[in-house]
Amino acid sequence: MANKILVVDDEVDIANAIAYALRKEGYNVEVAHDGRNALAVLDRFNPDLLILDVMMPEMNGFDVMRNMNGKNKVGIILLTAKNDIVDKVLGLELGADDYITKPFDMRELMARVNSLLRRIAAVAESKTQSRDICIKGLQVLYESRKVIVDSKVLELTPKEFDLLYMLLANMDRVFTRDELLDRIWGMDYAGGTRTVDIHIQRLRKKLGNYQNIITTVHGVGYKAVKEHYED
Repeated sequence: MANKILVVDDEVDIANAIAYALRKEGYNVEVAHDGRNALAVLDRFNPDLLILDVMMPEMNGFDVMRNMNGKNKVGIILLTAKNDIVDKVLGLELGADDYITKPFDMRELMARVNSLLRRIAAVAESKTQSRDICIKGLQVLYESRKVIVDSKVLELTPKEFDLLYMLLANMDRVFTRDELLDRIWGMDYAGGTRTVDIHIQRLRKKLGNYQNIITTVHGVGYKAVKEHYED
């Protein structure tokens, strides 16, 4: 079955051009031209990937992601007319997986789409080979992709979940930022290692009393430790 992709851009010509290129690649594509319609299509269409323009009137791309509130588990590529690091960081903090600045080469966008969908498929395929992780009140349920802390289900983005699982499944192993970037985002990801730091910060905040399970190894990267949480 073909992957489903939702394209959201208020510039009709750009949205239609992207949709045309994606359909030529064999994808099942729908298009929305504003944020409110995009949210309605998301619930109905349930896409695997969202290509989302940031600069839209009334409800911009950031507001769309805020309103999704983690209920739609979908890969996200942002389209931005600004080559502004603040916009890129905000997009990543809200759960975007990648971004591309307008104007862009359609071949580059197609390459990013294909790469992200491969990573999503690889994670899904590995589910049957993985096991749940339980450390006192912290539970990571891989097949359902849920994280529970003291009986409360956390709202994590797909990348946050993958990052947490990678660290916990390799307890006490130190990962460099580059290693985590390659393993979670893919070697062809255009963002820098600051992406990893942003996701670690968000994870720690969401983990609450278990935030110290992720330890910074200064000058190197991160590792997971559980001695503080053992009986």
